[in-house]
Amino acid sequence: MQVFLLAVAIGFPIALLFAWAFEMTPEGVKLESELDRNQSITRATGRKLDFAIIGVLTIAVTFFALDKFVWTEGAKPAETAQSSIAVLPFINMSSDQEQEYFSDGLSEELLNLLAKIPELKVTSRSTSFFYKGKDFKIADVGRELGVKHVLEGSVQRSGDRIRVTAQLIDVAEDVHIWSETWDRTMDDVFAIQDEIAQAVVDGLKIRLLGDLPATDRTAPEAYALYLQAMQLLNHRNAESTLQAEVLLQQALEIDRYYIPAWLELGRAYQLGGGVGAWHPIESFPKARNAAIEVLRMDADNVAALATLARIALRYDYDVESATEYLERAKSLRPDDESVRQIESTIAFRSGNHDSAIRFSESAVDRDPANTNRRYGLGLTYMMARRYIDAKESFRKAIELSPTGAGSHFYLGAILILEGDFDDALEQLERENREGYRATGLALFYQARGDHEKANKALAELIALGNRWTYQIAAVHAFRNEPDEAFLWLDRALDRRDTSLVLLKGDPFMDNIRDDPRLDDVFERLGLKAR
Repeated sequence: MQVFLLAVAIGFPIALLFAWAFEMTPEGVKLESELDRNQSITRATGRKLDFAIIGVLTIAVTFFALDKFVWTEGAKPAETAQSSIAVLPFINMSSDQEQEYFSDGLSEELLNLLAKIPELKVTSRSTSFFYKGKDFKIADVGRELGVKHVLEGSVQRSGDRIRVTAQLIDVAEDVHIWSETWDRTMDDVFAIQDEIAQAVVDGLKIRLLGDLPATDRTAPEAYALYLQAMQLLNHRNAESTLQAEVLLQQALEIDRYYIPAWLELGRAYQLGGGVGAWHPIESFPKARNAAIEVLRMDADNVAALATLARIALRYDYDVESATEYLERAKSLRPDDESVRQIESTIAFRSGNHDSAIRFSESAVDRDPANTNRRYGLGLTYMMARRYIDAKESFRKAIELSPTGAGSHFYLGAILILEGDFDDALEQLERENREGYRATGLALFYQARGDHEKANKALAELIALGNRWTYQIAAVHAFRNEPDEAFLWLDRALDRRDTSLVLLKGDPFMDNIRDDPRLDDVFERLGLKAR
């Protein structure tokens, strides 16, 4: 519309000049000064020009009216842009610092509650908690996360009493939209969360298409156990995962129908299979049972459907069933993050790297400070052999989380492939997860031709145990030892090693790409052979 009006504005004086200086005659266009006035058709031509100008202006006014009052009706771009928020971790104001789990858990629960509102864009937990314990300006948070509002606050707990203070801030104006304090008993903790969510919706003037989601209720004792378990699982190691399982079982003994505890228990079993708390063959069926228990109570629970889709992919190697669970979840909440992650995983796992890159780039655009998404995007670029983009993504992940597992290893691995050995070794030595570091050094020394050190690093990797079956296979493939590579791939399949998702694009597996035995591996994974 703006282009159209600009064209009319520029063209109108040109048309007037043309009409004044020239005349249309049966013989063509002539200068007005050359015409015989007795034979001129100036008046007729002028009337035609008048009608043309009136017609053009009428069209312009019509287009303006349509654009202003019809075509933009219901779009409300300004309102859409405002419906974005980051929930920062609430500050623990309790005298007991061990109550930190409660303030963190309450923040995460609020974030999850608000994320269920389709009309509201909410940053992820890992992104919001990136700012925990750091000095920052609210304006910087808004700019870095691409949100227009921030919810922050504090929690103070003493015995059965709880005080929650929350404030909603307009980032651009740096003003409080509202600020409120709730001073209640633990029995009211769920009502507080619902009231905060309602205040956010009212403050942002969001028009809800459905009812406002409500917090799941349970006994205060069960809720406290649940929050402790949730914090432990965020440590992502075997010991904390085992502790979390005990707490969640205790919470379910108090309230067997508390759905969030069942979902968190399912997450514990999935995570535990990867970090060594249990063998995957033991833990994944338990995760499936937890999800099924949730669906018995809530047949449309998207988180439980996403869990079943994830298990079908990682444990059953059943892409068809995973897709069915995914489509069912997608029909309920198409914008749910877990749904999008599974879509990306299916594309990545099948070697459809273009689609996987689109999913991953979109996830990073929505949540730019999320370390896991930067890491996932780096992996996707790496499998697609876009090494420059992959390095940039891994460096950003390291910047966001310098001690995060895996990013230094994969950055070093790419540098090995590029022959940049000095920088590769520096990155590998900074990797803090032992298995990744041993894998990287085995690859590094093999590439440098130092077979003695390569053998030593591989022996150290094997000594760490069966959790690194895929990585051991990749090292053997890179060493051009196909028999050993397929031996360890077979063990990885039996173990349900989650790293098998890399197989379609892993450059360190290239030496065995033409081996017919690889077709059998793909078939067992439920994938097309080539």
